[in-house]
Amino acid sequence: MHPPPPTIRIAVVDTETAFVRVLAARFQAAGWEYRIFSSTVPDEELVSLKLNALLVDLTVLGPSGWDFLERVSNVLPDLGVIVATNGSTVAQRVRGLRLGADDWISKPGHPEEVMARVEAVVRRKRRTRPRLDAGPLVAGELEIRPDQFQAFVSGRGIDLTRREFELLQALADSSGRVVEREDIYQRVWGYSMAHGDRSVDVFVRKLRSKLQKHSPGWQYIHTHFGVGYRFEAVPNAPGEAELPAAPEAEPAEERAEDAPVSQLLHDSDTSS
Repeated sequence: MHPPPPTIRIAVVDTETAFVRVLAARFQAAGWEYRIFSSTVPDEELVSLKLNALLVDLTVLGPSGWDFLERVSNVLPDLGVIVATNGSTVAQRVRGLRLGADDWISKPGHPEEVMARVEAVVRRKRRTRPRLDAGPLVAGELEIRPDQFQAFVSGRGIDLTRREFELLQALADSSGRVVEREDIYQRVWGYSMAHGDRSVDVFVRKLRSKLQKHSPGWQYIHTHFGVGYRFEAVPNAPGEAELPAAPEAEPAEERAEDAPVSQLLHDSDTSS
């Protein structure tokens, strides 16, 4: 006999009574542990609950929902974050996924599908969770600490976002080997890359900029044009500094991510 699947601990932030009531009944029948909230949950409370997943309707939180999503995703990188909301636009879904959401569900959704998506996100998190008992990886001046989801140079943190750290970890785990863009996307974002999506290139550029700022004497991420990227710590020649990459035009999705919430909602209204 196969052992029973691990119990899922989930919190729901939503005020849609019928939706929450049906989900609660399904959670209880499945043996899940759950908490229901109708407003923002303090970070320390989320940490103390030791959750596997968070299901949140961002419209409940108003304009601060974006900040909440990004903060929770950074504070709790092992937490599976699923957004479920009505009437979202492509720009809003892209923004949410890039700020840290692991999945986005459009309401109304069937409760069985919601639960299946939660289970898939939790499974993916468990598979990709770094071994906390593994020692740090040291390359050049860089120290990568999976137990802290952070990287350091001379003891100083580089202040990587969750996505940036996961990207660095994915490349460092394949140190010396070229990793194709599609493979990087699958490892970091958790699903297949859409045609024309340049998220990997944009995040590599951001990561490179931070690495160069803290460790200018070394090059860590090398481009293989038309294929992907390779991680290897290579010192610059004496007197040679790594030149900053030429600025690239950011894709529309990336510009949408950086736009203020009010502008994003205005764009969504005018496009409908």
